[in-house]
Amino acid sequence: MIRRILPLVVAGLLLSLTSCSENEQSFEAISIAQEQRELLTPQEIKAKIDASIQNGMHFTWKAVTTQTVWSAIVHGNSLATVGFGADANDFDRTKSNSSATQQQALLERIAYYEQKEIKDILVNADPYLNLMDVRIEKQETVAALRKLGLVRYVEPADFRYFTVAEMKPGNGGVTTQSDSGCGFESATLATSDYTTVTPNAKVPWAFYSHNIPSAWSFATGRGITIGIVDTGLSPNQSLLGTNFNNGASTGRTVQKFGVYVDSIWPWSTTTDGPNDQCGHGTSMASVATAPRNDRGLPVGVAYNANLITYRAASNVVLDGYHEQNGVKNAFTALANTANVKIISMSMGHVFSVSKIADGVKYAYSKGKLIFCAGGTSTSFTNFVGVIFPAWMPEAVAVTGVKEGTSNQKCDVCHSGSEIQFTIQMQRAASGNTIPVDSYYDNQSDYVGGSSVATATTAGIAALVWSKNPTWTRDQVLNKLRQSATYYPTRNSNYGYGNINALLAVQ
Repeated sequence: MIRRILPLVVAGLLLSLTSCSENEQSFEAISIAQEQRELLTPQEIKAKIDASIQNGMHFTWKAVTTQTVWSAIVHGNSLATVGFGADANDFDRTKSNSSATQQQALLERIAYYEQKEIKDILVNADPYLNLMDVRIEKQETVAALRKLGLVRYVEPADFRYFTVAEMKPGNGGVTTQSDSGCGFESATLATSDYTTVTPNAKVPWAFYSHNIPSAWSFATGRGITIGIVDTGLSPNQSLLGTNFNNGASTGRTVQKFGVYVDSIWPWSTTTDGPNDQCGHGTSMASVATAPRNDRGLPVGVAYNANLITYRAASNVVLDGYHEQNGVKNAFTALANTANVKIISMSMGHVFSVSKIADGVKYAYSKGKLIFCAGGTSTSFTNFVGVIFPAWMPEAVAVTGVKEGTSNQKCDVCHSGSEIQFTIQMQRAASGNTIPVDSYYDNQSDYVGGSSVATATTAGIAALVWSKNPTWTRDQVLNKLRQSATYYPTRNSNYGYGNINALLAVQ
């Protein structure tokens, strides 16, 4: 008996030693060159981002050094997002049998280099996507993760580019508040900027430039649900609430959700609700789906479409952990809502955020048609071309042009090779933009930029899909292209140009 047991014990010891050896090999010592150990300042990091953009490139954290990524993580509350998977397209946790194992292995590796327990490292693990938010303080940890084929990306989760811009002397008075796209103003509409139609709704001038009123003879958006990822929906505008079915708009639904956490603490999970506290989201919902009402207020493009809104951020500049997390969560939620056909987002960032990219890819994989704003210039983004995530191949980028044109961008709009469609949203003589329902009941306002162009395009897509309810996303998108100015030859900066809604629904 002893003779039989002894070989087993020896074999067990050898196996144990081999396992330890393999474990030590997987957690090898990381060497950082002395000149790379210095923590870069936030301004130095921003300068690298700006230099990349000014050279005509889309900035991604993968393209910079480990020192830069680590420095940005440290300056962003030591928060990092780690995306993992078998390959670059392995983003869907629900389709991977090894996600839990991969995540645990990475957490153990991070714990080893950080010399902490896993419970002190993991902040959040996404339930649908192969990514997690973790605390990282050491550059060795970042270097070790970036070497692994299992890691799709590791990047700062809370580096606030625009806050850094505010801090930098001589930045031309940059502020994130004044240029955030927010506002609760109302305006008296010029009579030349609308036409009144039954039962008493105002049709914005730009709708006629795209033959939208004529298209209503064929489709009104009925049966199609548009999801809007933005700053929420006003509780004070009844036409986007209790009176969503008003006038000629009937039999449809409006729902609003909130996934934005208004907190400086990344571990906080309590959202501030679905209500718009900016005004931008309300304007986008209005131009896309406001009822053909009897109140004397502007009508939306798809006035019989259903609407779901997500308050995902505090304003249109997706700067910071909770805003980027909110947008990611909104996309996954809409992706998992079967009746949502179209997603419209008129927000973005000047550089790539991989957790948002994963959310967009996830929604695209579920067959959603995604429209994103190409960008609206502000004091801090006037050197940027098409913004993220509009530049993604899964998104349809839209920008605004001046009245009577398809290749003259509005005064504050961006253009570039990724643009697919344009919407006329700035009047030639007055400079006035698009009439919409205001944040407050019985009041109107004007809204412009690539934001309103994007929401308008989402509405036109709803008209096409309601006319052809059995179509796929690609069929709807192809019909939009066929109806546009430059089809089949795409303009280098304005895509297929202005959409003719009437042609698109015929």
